[in-house]
Amino acid sequence: QVQLVESGGGLVQAGGSLRLSCAASGGTFSSYVIGWFRQAPGKEREFVAAISRSGGSTYYTDSVKGRFTIARDNAKNTVTLQMNSLKPEDTAVFYCAANSRIGINIIAGRYDNWGQGTQVTVSS
Repeated sequence: QVQLVESGGGLVQAGGSLRLSCAASGGTFSSYVIGWFRQAPGKEREFVAAISRSGGSTYYTDSVKGRFTIARDNAKNTVTLQMNSLKPEDTAVFYCAANSRIGINIIAGRYDNWGQGTQVTVSS
């Protein structure tokens, strides 16, 4: 099974940018759809973005469209989430997750493997 490790979180002012990375090891990385989810204190984990196995298809939740960009490099076993124009409401722990099923899915329960998360804090 694939193991995932997130990095790149931190503290940033509103309007700033962060670039999250998800590094994978084990398994065949290109056989997994990769998703990013986030969980704010007291809230349920929510879908942010996902990318297909080849990287040819992406999907975003409405609140991040036009601000976040997901990309993958299958040769390097990495997925990135470029986050621009950050808002205080983006503050959360961000997780990457791997889904071995065909097709992009926005449901957390459909993802089999999760990273430990990285904290993103956006100050106003």
